[in-house]
Amino acid sequence: MSATAVHEKDDQRLVEFDVRTDEMLVSMGPQHPSTHGVLRLVLKTDGEIVSEVAPHVGYLHRCAEKIGENVTTIQYIPYTDRMDYLAAMNMNLGYSLAVEKLCGMKIPEKAQVIRVLIAELNRIASHLVAMGTYGLDLGSFSPFLYAFREREMILDLFEEVCGARLTYSYITIGGAHDDLPEGWLGRLKEFLDYFEPRIQEYHTLLTHNHIFIKRTANIGVLSKAQALAFGCTGPMLRGSLDRRNQDHAWDLRKIEPYCGYETYDFEVPIPPFDHAPREAVIGDCWHRYYVRMLEVVNSMKIIRQAIDRYGSASGSHRVELPKHLHPGEAYLETECPRGQMGFYVVGRNTKEQVPLRVRARSSCMANLSVCHELCRNCLIADVPAIVGSIDIVMGEIDR
Repeated sequence: MSATAVHEKDDQRLVEFDVRTDEMLVSMGPQHPSTHGVLRLVLKTDGEIVSEVAPHVGYLHRCAEKIGENVTTIQYIPYTDRMDYLAAMNMNLGYSLAVEKLCGMKIPEKAQVIRVLIAELNRIASHLVAMGTYGLDLGSFSPFLYAFREREMILDLFEEVCGARLTYSYITIGGAHDDLPEGWLGRLKEFLDYFEPRIQEYHTLLTHNHIFIKRTANIGVLSKAQALAFGCTGPMLRGSLDRRNQDHAWDLRKIEPYCGYETYDFEVPIPPFDHAPREAVIGDCWHRYYVRMLEVVNSMKIIRQAIDRYGSASGSHRVELPKHLHPGEAYLETECPRGQMGFYVVGRNTKEQVPLRVRARSSCMANLSVCHELCRNCLIADVPAIVGSIDIVMGEIDR
């Protein structure tokens, strides 16, 4: 900084400064607590202003797709758990549906009900982590403890079903690995009755918190055009839509239903919302967060309907896989907590159950790609708020 001129006025010396700053590269991650996993962000800054953000991925790469071409389809189910490890049930479901599509399998009604029930329960658990960790990103610790209090109850239910609390391998090709334990649905109902009034606590702690609103409202605004151009899906896209413009609530459970979702009554939340703060703008961090909170309510609605259907559902919880894969190819996408997750499977013209090709289309990869646009000309302190609102899981990106 250098003084360029001096003026005298009323015996006071007024000095004008010509402020010059240099651009600086700042590395955030891969160990930074606000990067949600092993993600490295290289920030180009001018003072406190960020002019460019370059995500560097690959720190968690495990060659998951190539492994899928060297093991049988059943053996690959545990590898899908490790993609989006916060929504492992949904990962299991997507790959299983793709293989079943390739083989032309018909799944019993009972297995479909179990899949819907479990997938929506995992959606709730995933969004609780998103909400709790987002509070941590912005300096609020209490919501994290509240969210994990309820998430632990969901994990207790999952442990009863399959014996695991993070990587489940429960939903498998042909249905579900086991039927629901005796008395499990009753315990699930008790949890839902307990959980439903707790949501208001989250809104009091975080959603309508003045500091949280200031950190998220009108920050990281993603337009509908940008979201579509970058291939964003899930809450990332729905937070940028506008009902007043007759935007369609894009959700594969409604648009291209699977597992009988077309028979369930639920809503897909998109802005504007009645309880949105006046500072918030459609497409900002606050709206992306609030879409997830409303999806939790709709998931509970779907689960209650699945509970009622379970007793009268016909068939078994699983059918056997054919002896060999059919030649040909199949691609199928499902609506996961972070967006559309797609699996592509190519069968061999042999009796082997090992696919010729396996690929995964990651919703988090597409959502993260818009990070540069959202962070341009923002403050350094806003970068954790923007990245946290994307809600990425690196295991799904680094395949």
